[in-house]
Amino acid sequence: MPPHPSGRPSDRPAGLTATDLVHAYASGDLSPVEALRDVADVICAREPELNAFWQLDLEGAATAARASEGRWRRGEPAGPIDGVPVTIKENLGRAGVPMPAGNAGVEPVVPTRSSPVVERVEESGGVILGSTVMPDWGMLSSGVSSLHGITRSPWNPALTTGGSSSGAGAAAAGGYGPLHVGTDIGGSIRLPGTWLGLTTLKPSAGRVPLDTPYLGRAAGPMTRSARDAALLLSVISRPDARDWTSLPPSDLGAVLPAEPLDVRGLRVGLHLDAGCGLPLDPEVRSAVEVAAQVFTDAGAEVTPLDPFMTPQMLRDLDEFWRVRSLTDFDALAPEARERVLPFIRRWVLAVRDVDGRSVLRDYASIMALQQATVAATESYDLVLSPVAPVAAFPAEWPMPWGDRDEGMAHIGFTVPYNMSGQPAASVNCGFTADGRTIGLQVSGRRFDDVGVLRAVDWYEQHRGTAATPVWPIPPTGDDRA
Repeated sequence: MPPHPSGRPSDRPAGLTATDLVHAYASGDLSPVEALRDVADVICAREPELNAFWQLDLEGAATAARASEGRWRRGEPAGPIDGVPVTIKENLGRAGVPMPAGNAGVEPVVPTRSSPVVERVEESGGVILGSTVMPDWGMLSSGVSSLHGITRSPWNPALTTGGSSSGAGAAAAGGYGPLHVGTDIGGSIRLPGTWLGLTTLKPSAGRVPLDTPYLGRAAGPMTRSARDAALLLSVISRPDARDWTSLPPSDLGAVLPAEPLDVRGLRVGLHLDAGCGLPLDPEVRSAVEVAAQVFTDAGAEVTPLDPFMTPQMLRDLDEFWRVRSLTDFDALAPEARERVLPFIRRWVLAVRDVDGRSVLRDYASIMALQQATVAATESYDLVLSPVAPVAAFPAEWPMPWGDRDEGMAHIGFTVPYNMSGQPAASVNCGFTADGRTIGLQVSGRRFDDVGVLRAVDWYEQHRGTAATPVWPIPPTGDDRA
């Protein structure tokens, strides 16, 4: 595997940020039609190998881009992302598009109305390219799916994208436009973030309305910069009455403030021991420590944060999720069950004998995790940690340890913030010796999504070239996968 890329990033339209595209549209230097044409070239060249899309609709995107071009010419953009290419994870409904949840055994639901996220993107003029893939029921941290096959990293096709927002992650890193929406119940936005070098955000619980809210579940931006993540969040966080758990309307602003964040005096926790799960790889630990030193050198008060999650909490959460998926599995016809990914079949059948009292104990344990997370982090403005304890693994593996059953041993750093509802972002902070990306998790107090994104934006400006990705997007005229 080659070392991490160096040299000039691609400046073709497909490699531009959303904020750059919008400025180019406003000045007349570029049109949405031209931007889409370039993104389509990248998709057509790379998609056979990367396998990011469940449903790709370049024809529909072209129609949307032409409409956007007309609005920009009239000086009447529909919203802050008018004309910007966007992808949507397949479990966020788009009217008329089947939703199989990455599972070959499922009879897909075909929604008659789009999800809140999709409606907000369309209202703002975003050019939706299509729906991106996920693994079976979203319960794998990889791009392995019984329905879609294997989704691969644009950095190195031999490596995983992470999951479950696998297609969104591949699209973001690979140059399929700048804005992508994933979902996350235990790390499914941030894990592709760490293994693909992205800037992502799992927002505060209720910040982004969903039509099927669930304990810990969130939808959020997967991008190549904090400013793009903030831009997309400002659109998809607009309220929708269908989500009975959503937060009151809040004007997050279309972009982060122009003035730089002053990190002097910020109380920052450094969390390097999850208290459970896989051991922390020394290269990952070192990269996170270097990132923390960047904050320290700028005047932040960085202090160690002791582990607050326990192995029992992680085991109970894993069992709770297995039982949930077992009910979905049992609802399938016997022949359909055989089409579910073998790893997932074994994972759900392992809890066949778990009784209702055990599930209630699991739920109580999850509430204890929620309480422990808030109590451990409330005195800090930010908490820095690894996203995952290990770097990217082979694309064919369903989990970081291959085909064995190790439960959810890789989410000890990410899942606490799903349960507590606190915002948590990922941002690249370094590379392993063999070139694999390493993500820093930046979490904050609940509701402080903008504070977290401001800190990530500040870090992007101060992390240095050794930690900054040069995206694997081919230059114009070299659309080879």
